[in-house]
Amino acid sequence: MTENQKSETSQPVEPQEDDAVSSDTKLQPLRSWPPILFLIGILVTRFLTRAIEVNSTLMLMVVIFGPMVFGGLILLWWLFASRATVKEKIVGTAVVVLAAIATMFLIDPSMKGPAVMSITVPMGLGLFGLAAVLVSKMLSFKRTVIITACSVIGFGFSTLVRSDGMWGHYEMDLAWRWTPNAEDSFLAKDNGQSPSDLSQLTVTELDQQLTDPAWPAFRGNQRDGVLSGVTLADKWTNEVSTPLWKIAIGPGWSSFAIAGNLLFTQEQRGDYEAIVCYDARSGNEIWKQQIQSRFYEPMGGAGPRATPTLADGQLYVMGAKGHLIRLDPKTGKIVWQQDVREVAGREPPMWGFCSSPLVVDSLVIVHAGGNGDKGVLAFDTETGDLKWSAPSGDHSYSSPVLLTIAGQSVIAMLTNKELNLFNPADGTVLLNYECAVDGFRALQPQVIEDDSILIATGMGKGVQRVRVTNTDGKWEAEQVWIALGLKPDFSDFVIHEGYAYGFDGSIFLCFDLKDGKRKWKRGRYGKGQVLLLDDSGQLLVISEQGEVVLLKADPKTHTELARFQSIDGKTWNHPVLRGDQLFVRNAEQAASFRLPLAK
Repeated sequence: MTENQKSETSQPVEPQEDDAVSSDTKLQPLRSWPPILFLIGILVTRFLTRAIEVNSTLMLMVVIFGPMVFGGLILLWWLFASRATVKEKIVGTAVVVLAAIATMFLIDPSMKGPAVMSITVPMGLGLFGLAAVLVSKMLSFKRTVIITACSVIGFGFSTLVRSDGMWGHYEMDLAWRWTPNAEDSFLAKDNGQSPSDLSQLTVTELDQQLTDPAWPAFRGNQRDGVLSGVTLADKWTNEVSTPLWKIAIGPGWSSFAIAGNLLFTQEQRGDYEAIVCYDARSGNEIWKQQIQSRFYEPMGGAGPRATPTLADGQLYVMGAKGHLIRLDPKTGKIVWQQDVREVAGREPPMWGFCSSPLVVDSLVIVHAGGNGDKGVLAFDTETGDLKWSAPSGDHSYSSPVLLTIAGQSVIAMLTNKELNLFNPADGTVLLNYECAVDGFRALQPQVIEDDSILIATGMGKGVQRVRVTNTDGKWEAEQVWIALGLKPDFSDFVIHEGYAYGFDGSIFLCFDLKDGKRKWKRGRYGKGQVLLLDDSGQLLVISEQGEVVLLKADPKTHTELARFQSIDGKTWNHPVLRGDQLFVRNAEQAASFRLPLAK
């Protein structure tokens, strides 16, 4: 070999740029258009409810899961389509996973569940994607440091806040974690009320009031939200908004039962579920009875869901975890107690047991949703013993109601599976009208023209009218019409002179009961509730934001007569009107107002 040849072979060969450094080690500009699209997806699904009405199970799933899914796509982009180096992918993914795990250990318990899907994951991965877009052209490992740091900040945000549940449009109600919530504030301080007692009333007077209560149960005596004998003035002065009393109250979605000046409701007080009797004149507490039980779920928050029932001088309540209790309404002393979970062999459904007890003759009836024949349970009012049980759907957030249909008194129960009609005496199943839904049902079935029942078919699935016949003991039902354009959620309708008035999502509407055709749709009151003043054809609405609104029950047009702000905070509880005294409550406050009567 010559000297020149040796020199040539000993010289190092200069590597070609494309061959010497693989794409796994060479920094390249990041491909930025995919994360931009996924960020848009997060924003659109996260804030979708502000632009449209979410009135279907599908849309609800999009709102809750959509931001998390698009966040996950950002991580997949980083791993498989970002042009990041292997080192960047490993480091970036490891930091994101560790930040997500650490966050799950550090967040407030109220942030688990829907808040993780709609807040925590989108914030952590959304800031990851946003930072990646902003530094996509930076050709140093510093960009990975910036991207992961932003992601850690995004995840860390969830450790600073708590969730006070969801609003009706499925937006999370967030507050700083270190600020006390309404329940903490309520439990931490003396409300300064003077104690009330019943000493000014004789036993006879008390018995008379309890035997003939003004508002004995959920949505009134017939559970239809109708009040007779009251006509309100069309014009209200500013003085109406001054409460007779306003008090802090424990969380829960119960309404009131009223007898004389005794005001009964249910609420959560720390680790105890409380049945409380207030003085309707002052709002002062007369007595309370507590059982150690706390129900909580992240969408609705803490507290009982059902409303107390007064019947034959006794008080019946259903707790969110399934405690069915009879109490002495004068003292709050427990007479007997049953655990529906044990009787029905099941745990509480997603949003707790919501069945307000129905008393028929000597039976107190609730929906339990157990297997086999343990769907609806009837207990003896005197002893609490189980008298009969009947099959029914496995979950429902409506309550049994006594209806007269096809010439006979029946117990109607609307569940996720069907509409059931039972013989009140022994629980014999008279009719199963199949109308299954995937989501929840919370509305009450109502009779129309003595031969039909109006039922909500499920979230976003419309409303239908069902004609019921009873021919020689053979019960049958057929659909008269179904209106898919009417989309109630958990806000009940009222019926007046051939028309129904209620909520289509968060907007108030009127529709014709003959054909289900909408007459008008106006008035954004959120997921509120409504009472009908039957004699005067007036509608008293409580909005989700706590506004009291007086409407005219007119199928021709939406006519708002008066309004005022009553209480603060999310208000899903049904209002109660006794004469000219209005009672409202939510999970934070209860108040009473004097409404002007027509002269």
